[in-house]
Amino acid sequence: MRNAHTDAMGTPNVMSMTRRALLGSAVAVAAGAGTSAAADQGSATAGIPVLWREFSRTPFTHPQIPYVGRAGCHGGAARFPRRPAGADVRDFGAVPDGTTDSAPAINRAIAAAGRAGGGTVTIPPGTFRIDDVIRVNRSNVVLKGAGSGRTTLYATKNLTELIGAYGSRYGGDKSGWSWAGGLIWLAPQARWDSLVAAIRAKAWPFEGWTGNQRDEWRPLTGVAPARQGSWTVTVSDSSSLRPGSLVLLRLADDADHTLLEHMCAGGPGPEAYVWDDKTKLTSYVPYEWPVRIARVRGRHVTLERPLPLDLRPEWNPQLTTHVPELTGSGVEGLTLEATETPQQPHLLDKGCNGVVLQCAYDCWVDDVTVRHVDNGFGLVAASACTLRRTRVAGRGSHHPYFCREGSHDNLVEDFTIEERTSPAPSNTQLHGINVEGLSSYNVWSRGDMRMGTFDSHRGLPFANVRTDITVNNNGRHGGDASAGPLFGARFTHWNIRVTNGRAGLIRIDGLAPYSATVGIDEVTEFDQIDVPDFTGDLHSRLELYGSPYTVRPQNLFEAQRQIASTHMNGVES
Repeated sequence: MRNAHTDAMGTPNVMSMTRRALLGSAVAVAAGAGTSAAADQGSATAGIPVLWREFSRTPFTHPQIPYVGRAGCHGGAARFPRRPAGADVRDFGAVPDGTTDSAPAINRAIAAAGRAGGGTVTIPPGTFRIDDVIRVNRSNVVLKGAGSGRTTLYATKNLTELIGAYGSRYGGDKSGWSWAGGLIWLAPQARWDSLVAAIRAKAWPFEGWTGNQRDEWRPLTGVAPARQGSWTVTVSDSSSLRPGSLVLLRLADDADHTLLEHMCAGGPGPEAYVWDDKTKLTSYVPYEWPVRIARVRGRHVTLERPLPLDLRPEWNPQLTTHVPELTGSGVEGLTLEATETPQQPHLLDKGCNGVVLQCAYDCWVDDVTVRHVDNGFGLVAASACTLRRTRVAGRGSHHPYFCREGSHDNLVEDFTIEERTSPAPSNTQLHGINVEGLSSYNVWSRGDMRMGTFDSHRGLPFANVRTDITVNNNGRHGGDASAGPLFGARFTHWNIRVTNGRAGLIRIDGLAPYSATVGIDEVTEFDQIDVPDFTGDLHSRLELYGSPYTVRPQNLFEAQRQIASTHMNGVES
């Protein structure tokens, strides 16, 4: 008989970790967090929701709450890797006078560190003008300023000027940079080369983990059926798999779209939904999930994270290679300030964008502020990355944070979205912390959102968590109708303080299937455009409504990380 710690083949997944140890860890976290409070609506005792007690018993397979305890760079590690000194940008010609174009010098320093196998490229205090994109395109290279209050990169041009106006995915004269690309752009060189080639050909590329083409990979092995939440899978041939290597799990959809239905937890609602006309959504499959291998024993392969979905034969589950990723790189300790220009109407943004991680894995951004941007921080086909101590400031922005095109297992923590410093045109849109395009198991934690919302941009994102956030909920969601549902299953909003009483996209028990809304303020203003995509019972849960300050644990990700540590200790032993 299987339990939460065996896969579909009956293979043990937790190694030496016992259920008693797991429950002890979970209860200890719950008991040590938050403040005591009376039960709310009869659903919780002393501020501990029934949902948390349930999750503690089945953390990897709970129907409403996803397991995200390993989200972020190196499994959400508190410290980032330290790289040896590689270069000082002044040695390559950079000048902190605010007038000399230092972009070529900074890019030369990055290239030199990359050729040496990695290292830290330091930018001293001062203001460095940049008239080009800063490209962190080599692994194990860290671009490090003296602190966000001491080192400034002053960007004088936007991406339309720098890379070219090449037409639009949207048609007409709309911008190609409305939420794509960054003035600091972390992406592997191969991805950059293919993007530039596509721009010159006037053809917008597919922006998935594998780059522009679906044939830039080769199969490694088939995978036997397994259940969502399993840490160990059985493969046909493990001869090419090594501990520590990064592989791509690929799941194809079938003609009846049962994979997409499974992302919504199945049932009558998803089964009755019309999928065939959702052309943008169906272009996102196969679902591609990068993951490192933790251990190989015969044909049993243990992964560094549990399976995000079931593996069924009709979806042809396989492990494959992928295009070369950017890994082990970061940006730290600086402010990127664009020239202050008026915010453009919707989809006319010129590309004064901040920091974007694309086709990146185990990369990070720490202590970075972006100012006067169209779009702030982006995750595009990026996985297992951490954005920590980041801030979006200045004039209004379209997407302060965006997470798209199959981005998984990322962590955004200790983030701030400041209020606009200047009014925006009436036909602009403000979103906030966005997720879309089959992106899954991402976390936004400990945030101060003075504007924006919890935007889903459609494209069936699923199993994402927002926790311990204060929000002035004044944004709206976006997304083309062809991108399909706003939500898949296992979205969780946990301990959310809503300062203006607006419900839209925050209280999701009437919108998202198999979701959890736990510990939010009472909210009354619902948007007419926020309507459920699926008919029937959504099997969503609402607890501690009106009591965000009493919920224990206060931070769902931090509590889950304790469970992650217990599990990984079992794997490593």
